[in-house]
Amino acid sequence: MAGVSKTLEIRTSPHILSGYSVDTIMFNVVLALLPVTAFAVYAFGLPALLTLTVATVSCLATEELATRVAGKASALGDWSAAITGLLYGLTLPPGLPLWMVAVGGIVSVGLGKTLFGGLGANPFNPALVGRAFLQAAFPVSMTSWTPAFGAERFYTLPASTLTAPLTKPSYHDALSGATPLARWKFDGQLTEVSDLAFGAIPGSTGETGALLILLGGVYLVARNMMSWRIPVAILATVACTSGILYWLDPNAYPSPLFMLFSGGLMLGAVFMATDMVSSPMTNAGCVVYGALIGLLVVVIRLWGGMPEGVMYAILLGNAVTPHIDNLIRPTIYGARPAEEMS
Repeated sequence: MAGVSKTLEIRTSPHILSGYSVDTIMFNVVLALLPVTAFAVYAFGLPALLTLTVATVSCLATEELATRVAGKASALGDWSAAITGLLYGLTLPPGLPLWMVAVGGIVSVGLGKTLFGGLGANPFNPALVGRAFLQAAFPVSMTSWTPAFGAERFYTLPASTLTAPLTKPSYHDALSGATPLARWKFDGQLTEVSDLAFGAIPGSTGETGALLILLGGVYLVARNMMSWRIPVAILATVACTSGILYWLDPNAYPSPLFMLFSGGLMLGAVFMATDMVSSPMTNAGCVVYGALIGLLVVVIRLWGGMPEGVMYAILLGNAVTPHIDNLIRPTIYGARPAEEMS
């Protein structure tokens, strides 16, 4: 038609969009975490509810303050701080003093995320940065556990929960001294796998809902919002490595099922190691990364000084991620190896 001009737009790939924005993916991660969060409150009652609430609020408040100080628009709408708060809270003992919970939340977002440039720039999982800080600063409090399914859990609190800031908490009332991993490592006692799978054990708020964690992971994989290769590589490596050791000496090493369902392995493998920012970009790199984390978990649990190794294994995996990305690179279409061009 006369008088009508047409413009030809030429753009580079990719040409097909998935339709998922950052806030959409993050919101779905929050949805996937809701079942295990609800089970944590059901299993541990009011202490877990307060711990998760303070953890999340402290992360959200730190995020908002950091953006205001930097003169940027609020980033709360992308849901990343909410995910950090939930994951961080799920890694904590239910009876942890609330002031310690708040301090760890500030460290999670302030040190683990904002200091590196905010969303998309953090080399380590922010929730684990906060937990690692608390583990180093308050080791006794981080290894004092509230038993699950206590009769008065919905209307009473451990004395430690409301401890005044900068004072020593009291753990004399109704606290269980050991998680299943600690009982095995230090006392040689194994916990039934059924108790591990259904959460009838002491531990962190999010350790006890293994089946619900897997359900959340399946939901995210089905929505194409999480790489299935990372959790599969972690769990397969733990199962194979511990299975070989168990086959060699069942009296000295626990069964693969015990290793899979105990501690924070499920939560770490499904929701923490899969952090898009701190995990490798290629499919092959994700497999290597997951296998490394799984191997480190087994090594730390069996031969380290601590009963649990998931947190440190993932943080070490995060540190190695840039090197994995450098070593394992996708082949660019049409490119030739350097030796062919010389």
